[in-house]
Amino acid sequence: MKDAFGIPQSLLVLGGTSEIALATARRLVARRTRTVWLAGRPSPALDRAAERLRDLGAEVRTVAFDALDPESHEAALDKVFAEGDIDMVLLAFGVLGDQAHDEREPLNAVRVAQTNYTGAVSAGLISARALQAQGHGSLVVLSSVAGERARRANFIYGSSKAGLDAFAQGLGDALHGTGVHVMVVRPGFVRSRMTEGMEEAPLATTPEAVATAIELGLRRRSETVWVPGALRVVMSALRHLPRGVFRRLPV
Repeated sequence: MKDAFGIPQSLLVLGGTSEIALATARRLVARRTRTVWLAGRPSPALDRAAERLRDLGAEVRTVAFDALDPESHEAALDKVFAEGDIDMVLLAFGVLGDQAHDEREPLNAVRVAQTNYTGAVSAGLISARALQAQGHGSLVVLSSVAGERARRANFIYGSSKAGLDAFAQGLGDALHGTGVHVMVVRPGFVRSRMTEGMEEAPLATTPEAVATAIELGLRRRSETVWVPGALRVVMSALRHLPRGVFRRLPV
């Protein structure tokens, strides 16, 4: 169960090598979290991530999970929940893709959509059902400000995150009053391996800053978290710009 400040004792990370997810896990382990499950494709990176969390004092287990194989999700996640209650599920997997290349290769664009949206719908619904069955817990979904309004530069990724964001909001409404809390996290540009080599956007942030915002959101039982917070105002303005004006912006 969570403590009085909303910090989970047990955590399941879907996307076990995500830099944001691991920064969040480290922060929560430093507070109170003692059991961590890292779900991801078996790899040396996943093993290293688990070992680093063990070094911080957590009991860490890994489970094979592939966002692109929804038919395997139920068995993988049931295995985790069968071992005991999970206080928090962090849905953190996703791919950025390569916009220019993916426009020319539609199957690559489909892979982005299937990973970021279809895989998340599957894993999100299965996790929500398990959390509801145990009567408590939080589902934290990593969305993106890119989903607020499609931009020419990354509309494939942005559209997948828009779908994910809408799904997570609706799931939160469906679970309201059940004891399960859904929180949508909307970071801006995050300095990470995923964005390495890209031109940095204004109000850029770090995995550690996102982790800090997630902890604060858990304590407050927030439904939506923007990172940094100033993006709420910026995106509100951009969302309402006339399309002709928005199209001319260097975004």
